[in-house]
Amino acid sequence: MMNNEYYMRLAIEEAKKAEQIGEVPIGAIIVKDGEVIARAHNLRETEQRAIAHAEVLAIDKACEVLGSWRLEDTTLYVTLEPCAMCAGAIVLSRVKRVVFGACDPKGGCAGTLMNLLQEKRFNHQTEVVSGVLQEECSQMLSEFFRQLRIMKKKNDEKNGEYNK
Repeated sequence: MMNNEYYMRLAIEEAKKAEQIGEVPIGAIIVKDGEVIARAHNLRETEQRAIAHAEVLAIDKACEVLGSWRLEDTTLYVTLEPCAMCAGAIVLSRVKRVVFGACDPKGGCAGTLMNLLQEKRFNHQTEVVSGVLQEECSQMLSEFFRQLRIMKKKNDEKNGEYNK
C-alpha cells in the first residue's frame, strides 16, 4: 500500500496542471483500494464556475467511475485544506478520509477556521490528516500569489495606475 506522501505528490502534480493554465494551484485525487479513481485541479477561472474547485471536480469524477454518489472507503488527497463548499461535498458524498497539505487560514474548514468534516451534528464524519507535504504545498501557493502580485504591479505601472 502506498503512503500519504506518494498520493499527495500525485495531488501536487494536479496542482501544477492548474498553475500552468493560470489557475490557483490546487490539486486533488481520490483513492479507493490503493487505486487512483479520480484526479482534478482547480478550473474556477478557466470555466468561470464558482464550484469548479479541485475537490468537487474529483468527487464528481469519482462518483461517475463508481456509479454511485456514495464514496465510502475512499480517501481524498488535496493540496490545500478544503473550504466550506468542498467540505460539504466531502461529507455529503461520504468520503471516508481526507488528507491535505497546506492549512488555509482564510477558509479552511477541516480544522483551521472550523471543522465541518468532523462535525458531530452531521450524519457522516470524515477522518482528517493534515500537514502532509505541507511545506511543498504551501510554497507552491505562496509563489503563485507572489507572481500574481508582481504581474499586477507591472500592469498597474504600465497603465499608470500604480501609486507608490
